[in-house]
Amino acid sequence: MDTSVLCTVGLLVGALTPLAACAGIARGDVVFQADLEGPDALKSWQNVDGKQARLVPGHGGTQSLLVSCPAETGKKGFNVRLPLPLDTIRGARLRCTALVKAENVAKPPNPWNGIKFMLHVISPAGPQWLQQNNIYGTFDWKPVGFMATVPKDATEAWLILGLEATTGDAWFDDIKVVVAAPPRAKPPAPPPGPPYKGHTLPRLRGAMINTNLSEADLRVLGGEWKANHVRWQLCWNGFPRSPADKGDLDAYDKWLEGVLSHVDKLLPVCEELGVLVLVDLHTPPGGRDDANDCRLFQEKRFQDKFLELWDKIARRYKGNKAVWGYDLVNEPVEGLVAEGLMDWQALAEKTAGLVRAIDPDRAIVIEPAPWGGPDSLGNLEPLSVPGVVYSVHMYAPFQFTHQGVYNNPVGIEYPGEIAGKKWDKEQVRRALKPALDFQRDYGVHMYIGEFSAIRWAPNDGACTYLRDVIDIMEEYGWDWAYHAFREWDGWSVEHGTDKKVNARSPTPTTRQQLLQSWFAKNERTGTRR
Repeated sequence: MDTSVLCTVGLLVGALTPLAACAGIARGDVVFQADLEGPDALKSWQNVDGKQARLVPGHGGTQSLLVSCPAETGKKGFNVRLPLPLDTIRGARLRCTALVKAENVAKPPNPWNGIKFMLHVISPAGPQWLQQNNIYGTFDWKPVGFMATVPKDATEAWLILGLEATTGDAWFDDIKVVVAAPPRAKPPAPPPGPPYKGHTLPRLRGAMINTNLSEADLRVLGGEWKANHVRWQLCWNGFPRSPADKGDLDAYDKWLEGVLSHVDKLLPVCEELGVLVLVDLHTPPGGRDDANDCRLFQEKRFQDKFLELWDKIARRYKGNKAVWGYDLVNEPVEGLVAEGLMDWQALAEKTAGLVRAIDPDRAIVIEPAPWGGPDSLGNLEPLSVPGVVYSVHMYAPFQFTHQGVYNNPVGIEYPGEIAGKKWDKEQVRRALKPALDFQRDYGVHMYIGEFSAIRWAPNDGACTYLRDVIDIMEEYGWDWAYHAFREWDGWSVEHGTDKKVNARSPTPTTRQQLLQSWFAKNERTGTRR
């Protein structure tokens, strides 16, 4: 088969063989495929030993790869890997799928351990391990997959199959990598004039708030502290897991109406205080699966409900002077998008169009998938809908900001060396650079909907970190909301640095003083829709 045919159909069989370099790739192109048939099916793979990794009869009687880590050997992990040709895939969004079978794969210590069907990508920004989490146990052949974006400046990309931090047997077959979205084209010159913000204030500075925040709490934040903005999370009993995970849409509707009724009661207080509200859908229909992927991308009924609820919310708050905008989904995670369903780009475009047709005035806020981080903006194209503000959340480096959370070790200092990299204000600036580039490339406004650091970070490092992040956001002219006000005490600026003390500090902490010093600069007049 010649190169032109390979570029057209992307057909690869036997051992995993790279697609020939083409003038360009398009959505739906098969970039890599491996059915693992034939005696040389693993010839190009590294670490094949014939014992822990070998070809055996497998799916449907065809040949498959078996990776084995018997418990009695004491070994807890083994993998085979294959380097992928970067010239073909740099900048592309990929849909990676495989068939996997398991027998007695022990539950691993962390969700990211276990059976590994993974893309390991290295770029100047650091390594990424892209995969589906929480795969272990005993099960027959089933599809496993994930979405992955390869950085435009990637220096290495490896496909990895195997086991990590666990024992048992795992079989692999029918590996396929398909282009979900080609590399983003160089943007045209941004439109002239200032970007759309949805308000005329110099800056929105505030905090994300608890779903059930009281009027008294709101008067502290917006009155005494002088915040002029709240990101009002519609969150159902926790994040990322919630009762919505059960998929009961009647129960979801009842919950959503309850929290919106509470919002309704306090919007007049927000208007009185000059506080602009962003309505944030923290818990989408369907919730999340065991891997924390949004089930919004797994069943059509959840996408239908998503469109329906935003129709209702937009009609509910159209013309409301206290509402600044609508944050369509908090930290979306697609996982493997089911056949026939919209990915986040398409669903955001459709939903934003629906909202804009109903409400021409309030901002529509979009976060990139996965997880809304600055580095995920490479997965997002600006929407064609007018009046969109783009948002990211800042928690890098996660090892510092989330120490003592999700079993992360404590004692991590900032500034300092964290995960092999020196973190200081300039490194924070580099971590936020994708957001600045997106803003400048497309002439749009950026909003930091969450940023924080755990209060018990050593040497009051949380305050130092927050000061650096706020300085950079202010330099770039971004609106922002601290995470969070009177939600969980781990993020509370009203609590001191001792993890064991759960009561608010009798005197303002340095972090509280920092936020209030910025809130004191807020203006509350000149707003318009």
